[in-house]
Amino acid sequence: MKTVDARGLSCPEPVLMTRKAVSQGLPMEVYVDHEVALENILRFCYKENLKAEFQKKEEYYLIHIEK
Repeated sequence: MKTVDARGLSCPEPVLMTRKAVSQGLPMEVYVDHEVALENILRFCYKENLKAEFQKKEEYYLIHIEK
């Protein structure tokens, strides 16, 4: 499973990294530590008809993306 670690990065970098990784195949996991990045990635997944689920961890969000 692919992993994108976008913690500590500001938008739009996390969603750009996610878009690039999605083009290389699914499923994948994305780590972000800002709610804005989470919302942007979820919005991208919705527009691309991808299934995205997230979990709130102590200091970050873990997003699981699949078709």
